[in-house]
Amino acid sequence: MGDFNQFEDFFEEEILTDQDEKFEEPKLYQVILHNDDYTTMEFVIEVLIRVFQKSFSEAEVLMRDVHIKGKGIAGVYPFDIAATKTYQVG
Repeated sequence: MGDFNQFEDFFEEEILTDQDEKFEEPKLYQVILHNDDYTTMEFVIEVLIRVFQKSFSEAEVLMRDVHIKGKGIAGVYPFDIAATKTYQVG
């Protein structure tokens, strides 16, 4: 039969080196809503509540901000999450 001790040493060594690795925080991206002449304020509030998990009050404030200023930040996320939320609104 084979000597399994050599495999145990290998796996223990691998586990120790994996713990030494340092992970960088992912870059964050802003998901920005832009005002237009077609999308209703009610729909924007609904999107902010359903897609961006905003409360009704937060969604209303952000919607008015977008309406007055022309754009507003819906959220800040790592790239994959920001892309998914953009697609969901899309």
